[in-house]
Amino acid sequence: MDIDLLIRQLINSLNTGSIYALVAIGYTMVYGIIRLINFAHGEIMMFGAYFAFVIATSLPVELPFFLIVIISMGLAALMGIFSEKIAYKKLRTAPRISALITAIGMSLFLQNFAQLLFGATPKVMPRFITAAPIMIGNTAVSMVTVYTIFMSIIIMVLLTLFVKKTKAGKAMRAVSQDKDAALLMGININRIISLTFAIGSALGALGGIFYSVAYSQVYPTLGVMPGLKAFIAAVFGGIGNIGGAVLGGYTIGFIETMTKGYISSKWADAIVFSVLILVLLFKPSGILGKNVKEKV
Repeated sequence: MDIDLLIRQLINSLNTGSIYALVAIGYTMVYGIIRLINFAHGEIMMFGAYFAFVIATSLPVELPFFLIVIISMGLAALMGIFSEKIAYKKLRTAPRISALITAIGMSLFLQNFAQLLFGATPKVMPRFITAAPIMIGNTAVSMVTVYTIFMSIIIMVLLTLFVKKTKAGKAMRAVSQDKDAALLMGININRIISLTFAIGSALGALGGIFYSVAYSQVYPTLGVMPGLKAFIAAVFGGIGNIGGAVLGGYTIGFIETMTKGYISSKWADAIVFSVLILVLLFKPSGILGKNVKEKV
């Protein structure tokens, strides 16, 4: 076995898995709070990349990369809040199929809105991070990959601490478990739902920025396939479970990368979607999910 190739594929899988995990967390947080599969989340990811592109190319002064990331995440968070207020708020008590159809409609609307604003031609994302690689043994690893992996891990750790240790995080967990009881305890459910959409959208935007920097392009359908794979990652790990989303993201990233490296890139998407089918057949609740019975 070629050890250098294996190391390179493992690093690539961590890079891809980090992006999927960031986006999957957004899916799983929203589902955990209001039981909505937000299929427009991939488009929030896409707009996060466009925000970074516009900030980097339109301002008269050159901003540092971390500041571009923070501003883009903030704009995506606002976009997530507005989309929840406009499209989903009035559907909280509606049948789930109504919310699902609305989410698909929002996805298509945002894709076409991006095409109207920025055009269908892909834009070249500026190179924010130095192209000089670092060496791990005989394997060259790009700085983009290093930034993606380490920043993603740091963000996930901070999010875990936020959910477990802060008052707002505990309120999010309470709303996730029982909205009515949380309301009786004085928790502002509307504020918590908005906060959830804001955090999930910001993380999706971060994933979109890293994805567009890695592939040097931004285009209106950028979030479609990564968004679907992140959704598969959330289902695989147990949708509604943040730890499951992270596990699912890295697992799907590993499966996809190893398939491309050792089998064929043509089979990568087919195998990833086959994983979704197998999970739904044998463990619908996901690896870390719990079977919850609901009264009809």
